Amino acid sequence: MDCICALLGLLLLAPLFLVIALRIKLHDGGPVLHYREIVGRDGKHFFALKFRTMICDADDYLQRHPDLLELYQKNMKLAHDPRVTAVGHFLRKSSLDELPQLVNVLLGQMSLVGPRIIHPSELSRYGVYAHKRLSVKPGITGLWQVCGRQHASYDERIVLDMQYIDQRSLWLDLCILLKTCKVLIVYTGS
Repeated sequence: MDCICALLGLLLLAPLFLVIALRIKLHDGGPVLHYREIVGRDGKHFFALKFRTMICDADDYLQRHPDLLELYQKNMKLAHDPRVTAVGHFLRKSSLDELPQLVNVLLGQMSLVGPRIIHPSELSRYGVYAHKRLSVKPGITGLWQVCGRQHASYDERIVLDMQYIDQRSLWLDLCILLKTCKVLIVYTGS
């Protein structure tokens, strides 16, 4: 079901992908996609695709600003991240930056619904739950997105990931997908 929905999504959203890609490219001439290393089911590493939302030298920017680096390492995100571009701000707010992950779903690396994607360096933060976290594929959307979105702390996101894994079912996935659609519509102002 994941693969069929991902393929349909890629076909239906191709015009939107083109518009977003042009906006990113015209903004600063940098790459359209960002590849983030992820640890998935059974500890397998892969690169999740996202539309690039930050300046081209985002990692170097943090190194030049140690105070921001320290804040970032605490929650793995910044509340008002100065590295996010104007186009990127809209893409993040609307979650459209996640759409290229449909390719990861098609490749069998991700599911439409699941725990959030994490970099391998984040796995240690899961402590005793690390093994459980690796028992399922990460998702484009999940309980963390429809319940907490950007306001949840890192520990709260881990709790939501574990809650999803314990309660996962086709019915829960359908509910999360419907709530994700609602979140997208509300955040894009449609």
